[in-house]
Amino acid sequence: MPKTILVIEDEGSIRNIIKAFLEDAGYTVILAADGLEGMEQFRKYRPDLVLLDLMLPKTDGFAVCEILRKESHVPIIMLTALDDDASQMKGFDALADDYITKPFSMPVVMKHIEAVLRRAEQGVAAESNVIRYKEITLDTDCFTVLVGGERISLTTREFEILKLLLENQDRVVTREKLLDDVWGYDYFGDEKIVNTHIKNIRKKLGVDCIETIRGVGYKIAKEN
Repeated sequence: MPKTILVIEDEGSIRNIIKAFLEDAGYTVILAADGLEGMEQFRKYRPDLVLLDLMLPKTDGFAVCEILRKESHVPIIMLTALDDDASQMKGFDALADDYITKPFSMPVVMKHIEAVLRRAEQGVAAESNVIRYKEITLDTDCFTVLVGGERISLTTREFEILKLLLENQDRVVTREKLLDDVWGYDYFGDEKIVNTHIKNIRKKLGVDCIETIRGVGYKIAKEN
C-alpha cells in the first residue's frame, strides 16, 4: 500500500515539482497551500509523512509542527529558506524529524523522505502498545487516552472497552464479548451496563466514532 505524504507549501511551483517527484516514486500526495489548510488535510487524510514549509500564510510552519506533534507522532520534515542555526534549532525544538533548506535538490529530498520513513517504521515495534485512530491515541502502557492532543479521563472499564473496539476495527464486538473480556465470565448482571459505558465513552471522547449495531453490539469503522 503506497505511503501518503502531505505537502504543506505556499508556493505553487514548488508544490507541483514536489508532487510530481513523489508521485513518480509511488507515493500518494496531498497538497495544502497554508498552515490552516495543512492541519485540515492532516486530520482528514492522516498521512504517513508531512513535508512542511515554515514561511506559510495564516499559520506558520513552526506553529503547525507543534500542533501536529501534540496530535500525532507522524514524521515531519521541514522545508525552508531559513538556513540559520536559530531557525533550525527552533524547528527541532518543535519536534520536527528533519530539516531541509531551500534551494534543495529533489533527489536529496527523496533520500531524506526514505530515511525518515525507514526510521519511523523501525520505531513501530517500540510503539506496539499505542493505538491511534483519527484524533484518538490510546496508550496501554501509560493507561492514557488523548483526543486531539488533549488527555481525557476514562475509568478502567471504559478504557478496556475502547481498547477492545479499536483493536477490532470494522468488526462488530458483541455485548457478550464485551462482558466476557471486560467484566469477566462471572458477570451475571444486566447487559444494559454496556450501553451505559458506551454512552459515557462517547460523551468523554467528543468524537462520533462508535457505531451501534442494533441488537448485536458496537463497531468502530476502520480508518481510511
